[in-house]
Amino acid sequence: MMIGNTLRRCSGGRLAALIGALGIGMLPMAALAQTEAYPNRSVRFVISFPAGSATDQVARLIAPHFTKATGQTVVVDNRGGAAGFIACEAVAKAPPDGYTVLFTTGTTHAANPALFKKLPYDPVKDFTPVTALSMNDFVLVVLPGFPANSVSELATLARANPGKYSFASGNAPSRIGGEMFKMMSGTNILHVPYRGAPQALADLLGGQVSMIFSDLRTAMPQVMGGKLKALAVTGRKRLPIAPGIPTMVEQGYPDYDLFNWVGAYLPARTPPEIVNKLNALLHAAVRADSAAHENTGGTIRLTTPEEFAKIQAADTAMWARVTRAAGMEPE
Repeated sequence: MMIGNTLRRCSGGRLAALIGALGIGMLPMAALAQTEAYPNRSVRFVISFPAGSATDQVARLIAPHFTKATGQTVVVDNRGGAAGFIACEAVAKAPPDGYTVLFTTGTTHAANPALFKKLPYDPVKDFTPVTALSMNDFVLVVLPGFPANSVSELATLARANPGKYSFASGNAPSRIGGEMFKMMSGTNILHVPYRGAPQALADLLGGQVSMIFSDLRTAMPQVMGGKLKALAVTGRKRLPIAPGIPTMVEQGYPDYDLFNWVGAYLPARTPPEIVNKLNALLHAAVRADSAAHENTGGTIRLTTPEEFAKIQAADTAMWARVTRAAGMEPE
């Protein structure tokens, strides 16, 4: 009522000025109210890779703690396939309101630009980085009866039998890991792509392919259960959960370093207040169960949105260099 009376007493330029002042003053209040209420309904976690993948495992570890903190249901929506294209395209087109969160890896946002001539999404322009969540090394695995017990034995075997052996890949770093090994060892090993690591491992267990550079979260249960044999981990250091597995560096490949990260994104143009609120909620959810994250082979890595954007940019440049060095032509 007071505002109405004031407006009626104004005229001309005074009225326009007052309306402008009121509008400017009200916008931050609306944004603040929206942020304080977020989230006030169900949130969808869109996963860029299939159930059982490293990305899926991270999201599912976070989901119950997110629900406990917010009181809101989390819907985990696996959109695996097509190198992550399906999930990324879906989230890029979603409303920028914080209720559709992409959980993905460096595959979709750093490696794919080097592997494909054209993407159905822009890794930078279509998304708002929220946070990195974990860093993950890979492990080179074969069947227990495979006639090699080290990387050097594998290289000797492959050189003596060009084209006989194959490596599966379930994501871009997995493929690049195999291509790097081929280049560094001078071997001819056939590449067989899959829509995700779980499917690639299933065919390895079935004897359809010879080996895979797999993310640890997916492969280590099979290694610990005796169903697969690990020849090497791909990081610079041995891992606490697998201290008996030597690195590629230890086995004569000093420049070999393969890793991937899992992180969260929102659609472009999401308000900063919501981005920061989600960042804090995800950090708290990870810290609430940090042991579970690290026991599955990941190293927790939590960042600000700005730090995450820098990681993505640096890794995009790195994957471009690696693919060129390996002689990989974009598809």
